[in-house]
Amino acid sequence: MLYLFFTYFGYLVLIINFILYTKGFFKFGKAFKIYTFYLFLLVIIQLTMEVLTSFSINNLYLIHLYFIGQFVLLGLFYKTLLQNDFQKKIITFSLFFGLLLLVIQYVLEPGLFFKFNLFEIVLTSLLVVVFALLYLYKMLTDSKRYYYITVGIIIYLLASTVLFLVGNLTIGLSKEVRLISWNLNAFFVAVNQLFILYEWKVSFQKKNFVE
Repeated sequence: MLYLFFTYFGYLVLIINFILYTKGFFKFGKAFKIYTFYLFLLVIIQLTMEVLTSFSINNLYLIHLYFIGQFVLLGLFYKTLLQNDFQKKIITFSLFFGLLLLVIQYVLEPGLFFKFNLFEIVLTSLLVVVFALLYLYKMLTDSKRYYYITVGIIIYLLASTVLFLVGNLTIGLSKEVRLISWNLNAFFVAVNQLFILYEWKVSFQKKNFVE
């Protein structure tokens, strides 16, 4: 029951966020546009997964699109925000190397495309956390724009990565034990969406700027 509540509450706030951020698409610069595309990706994937689930159709392959798309778009988002050339190169190299590793993995094991890929989740999530931490460090001496989005991403991705790892270890245990991981993950998804909503309120609702 908690899982359904947090899941659909998260979906609701995600849709609200997408609508709000779409309103600022042409007002707030390149990084904002990339982040809006990221929200669009989340909306499309979540809605598609719900439709496929309702028809009892396997939707596991969409998880790969979610994590890889999140990795690429948030990588580009933070690369746009960072000004230090070395930090930009770190993100560029990480994106290239991370995608290369995944391509090699899927070429060697194409069947993974229709399975749960823990390596993909850990690799892409932790690299995005690194990107977010680089930007958080930049904000120590700079403006706090995208601060709440960044904090939300770090909390959510670290928590979800741990939960996926725990979930993988408890796969042979009872459904009740595994349900704890699902509930917590859905909770952190909802929390992340609330951080995004709060970012809109404090940074964009009544402001105009160009990056």
